[in-house]
Amino acid sequence: MSSFTFNCHLMVLLILCIPQLQSLGTSVDIMAEGGNWGGDSVASTSNKQQGGILTQVGKFFKILWPGTSSKKDGENTGTTTEKQSRIESGTSMQCEAAEEDREQCQSRGQGIGDVVHGPGTDPSGKIHHDPDSPNKDSSSLILGADLTLAFFELVKQCNDFQLFQLTKFYRERLKQAIEEGVESLGLMMRRQGCFSEREHGSVAELVVKGNRRDSSTLFLSLVMEKGNWPRRVMWESFVKMQNELPKLNKILKEIQELGPDPQEYMNIIRGLSELPSHMEDVQQKHKETLRAQTEALSVNTILMNEKVKDFRLLDRYAELTVISTVRDWTLVEHELLARGRDHEEWREKCLRGKLEKIRTDQLFHSSFTRSKSGSGSSSAVAGVAGIGKTTMVQKIVHDWATGKIYKHFQFVFSFKFRDLNTINCRVTLRELILEQYPYFKNVLGEVWKNPGGLLFILDGLDEFKGRIDFADSRRDTEPQHKCPDPESRCEVSDIVYSLIQHKLLPGCSVLVTTRPTALHLLEKAEISVRAEILGFVGEERKEYFTRYFEDQMVATAVFKHVEENEILYTMSYNPSYCWILGLTLGPFFTQTHQDPQRVPKTITQLYCYFIYNILKNHGREIESLREVLLRLGQMAFTGVAEKKIVFTDGDLIKYNLQPSQFLSGFLMELLEREDSARSVVYTFPHLTIQEFVAALAQFMTPDRGDIKTLLIEAHGMRDGRFEVFVRFVAGLSSPRAAWILEEFLGKFPHQTTCRVSDWVKEEVQRQIRNVVSEFGKRRLLNTMHYLFESQNPVLAQQTLGSVESLSFRGLGLTPIDCAVLSHAIRLCDTIKHLDLERCRIQCEGLQRLGPALHKCQDLRLGDNDLGDSGVKLVSAALRNPDCKIQRLWLQRVGLTDSGAEDLVSALSTNPSLTYLSLADNSLTDRCVPALRRLILTHPRLKLIMLWANKFSADGRNQLNNLWGTRRGLNVYV
Repeated sequence: MSSFTFNCHLMVLLILCIPQLQSLGTSVDIMAEGGNWGGDSVASTSNKQQGGILTQVGKFFKILWPGTSSKKDGENTGTTTEKQSRIESGTSMQCEAAEEDREQCQSRGQGIGDVVHGPGTDPSGKIHHDPDSPNKDSSSLILGADLTLAFFELVKQCNDFQLFQLTKFYRERLKQAIEEGVESLGLMMRRQGCFSEREHGSVAELVVKGNRRDSSTLFLSLVMEKGNWPRRVMWESFVKMQNELPKLNKILKEIQELGPDPQEYMNIIRGLSELPSHMEDVQQKHKETLRAQTEALSVNTILMNEKVKDFRLLDRYAELTVISTVRDWTLVEHELLARGRDHEEWREKCLRGKLEKIRTDQLFHSSFTRSKSGSGSSSAVAGVAGIGKTTMVQKIVHDWATGKIYKHFQFVFSFKFRDLNTINCRVTLRELILEQYPYFKNVLGEVWKNPGGLLFILDGLDEFKGRIDFADSRRDTEPQHKCPDPESRCEVSDIVYSLIQHKLLPGCSVLVTTRPTALHLLEKAEISVRAEILGFVGEERKEYFTRYFEDQMVATAVFKHVEENEILYTMSYNPSYCWILGLTLGPFFTQTHQDPQRVPKTITQLYCYFIYNILKNHGREIESLREVLLRLGQMAFTGVAEKKIVFTDGDLIKYNLQPSQFLSGFLMELLEREDSARSVVYTFPHLTIQEFVAALAQFMTPDRGDIKTLLIEAHGMRDGRFEVFVRFVAGLSSPRAAWILEEFLGKFPHQTTCRVSDWVKEEVQRQIRNVVSEFGKRRLLNTMHYLFESQNPVLAQQTLGSVESLSFRGLGLTPIDCAVLSHAIRLCDTIKHLDLERCRIQCEGLQRLGPALHKCQDLRLGDNDLGDSGVKLVSAALRNPDCKIQRLWLQRVGLTDSGAEDLVSALSTNPSLTYLSLADNSLTDRCVPALRRLILTHPRLKLIMLWANKFSADGRNQLNNLWGTRRGLNVYV
């Protein structure tokens, strides 16, 4: 298209936009002012009164295509006059070095204000036009330009020292915020003359090597070394890139809302740490106490002679990935399963940089918590059972006590909700503190005077028995609920509420940890940061096993086994699961007499070996071992049914488990005992251990004639509380899982095994006919898990051998679900129809399904984020000599030319395909020759769908011309 034709088209577009421009009113004026970014503000104000709609169109034209400005306009755009600097900043503190930097940059490139980087532009400022939709982005461009110009104005008003402070304050967040766009930012800095060719090359080289974080770190270091003007260019480049980088956009919005100068906020923080000299001795005593309490990490171990072994916290602590958002606010499903289903998807997003990571030293008084409300803030960190919340709290307290983090806090007070549960009377905050830290007795009055220097940590909100409703406004008005000061006698729940809501000791900071199931309690609370522990990501899993085993050869062998078993690997994002894996798998790689074929592959087998190791080490210490285990399992089952995880001495006595029996190593391994000043509480090391012991007890109860009734009721619970329990019951029907425990517990009841197997068979057959609703599909998937856990090939063949159709359309499937489904499909004779569309399957999930795909005649994988790598796995199935695929649906899977060419190559060896859908992908003219070859040469192909791709008109014509070249052939482009 010629420049003249383009100009005409653009002017027509602008004239069509006149009604919208008139309706925008003030917004257009702002944009018009912004069109002369370097112009005199007084002149702009007067000019705003003049000119009609054509003037506004002209100014809008400059925003859309700034390169058309005259030299004079460009000078106004690219420079800031001395007069304007005085007007805008109110000071003459512009550094001469900044002017020199500015002149140097401008002499080598265009003025930074010359380009608004919005939809349809690249970092070079060129405007790209989609031939299919020329007006698609016009409205978003107007709004985006409005916001962009506002921030340019904000940056322009900052003096150099403010920009220096702003960069320093946000530097850690900027490192991850610009990761995905650092190569474009480096190119922009190079074009402005602020980076040399070698510096730009160093930044780009790290990106090519996959080290984006190192690249963004280098980028920021280079800018900070160079001085004022490059720093200003960098921030204006950030504005241009904000639409491409969500985390950067978030930071810029925060700065727009709160102002560009964090100095006042930082001064408040510095003032918090100033401690009167007579309080320093108490602070030192407190730090020594906390350091002693937190420097050791106690770990139960059955692989060593000690029942409990203490390690240095710093030796054993493995960093977890924490994200500065919460993924699911209203979770009611079983935590293990719910998180397992979406964990891999979120983990991948985190690795791709879509989730903003936050370190534990950024939960308070950082750019994440910057607000207009002063120093005090509350933060909530959520995480599933065993993910490491309490260990994280221990690390935070230890790091404060050793002076590593949060130095501005004078005192840190940590409480566990399970301890607070034991208080059944009104109490004061003063009494709560003195009970744990009596050396504060004579100085608490002084402590209260500076609440901004206090951090309260409240661990385990989900375990709290008291009722806290942050949406109930009566708490702030009714006298019985008010807690005005630390000396007032109140209910514990009122103290907790008042601390979090800053009604008590306003200005203090509060950290709350909880499981996701209790997050709804905090929905209306005044929380500044809502973070979630995502667990181990990437190499963090391997690091855990490296730290867990002293023998690195054993660590490598255990991790290799976990990594090769998709079921175990998916579990290993959670530190508690890793602990169980380490305890259970360790002996298989340290004792030469162990049979490698016996290494557990299902979760039931894994937990059977876990219990076996406990029995082997401690089973001789207690009489009537089977009876004690049955009673413990009944208590565990009641807990599962009632969603109860914390037990008391009263609970033990109720189930005829005398607390004195806890002295045995057997119970010490199955229950963790925690003493407080008022009482003793017990918990299973992890919820899944509680569920397994519950399942074991129900399975082993003599003459359990009603086991099928129990399974029917449990399987029918919609909230999922029994899902893992039922999986364990099904798994215990497998002789391979149960045999290891019979050495200590005796034979498992044969009748129970038969009844469980019969129920699993009946349930699979029932659910296959009931997959209309999402709930029905979920129940069918659960029955597939039951079959997998049972590891009974005869049962599975009887159940699935004649199945011809499976549909999980619209149901999210994780890699662990895909592995189980693949196991089920391989047992079927032939699958005529497998529908997995919109199941959120990615490449890893498809890899688990791979060995079974060739058995499906009608395979539907559309609307999944497979990409070329995923489609190559489908190509591998097509190359299988036994491939039965006749109809293949791959619409909207992220396929590009490369993947399509590989697919065509695979189909050249596959004569069975009759129907192929590749619609709505990213195919271009590059793959047209390969597609034409496929259409012309494939003998049985009757229909191919290629619409909504990115072919040119010529490419579409080349494909359309093939319609009807063979009888019955249909080509839709």
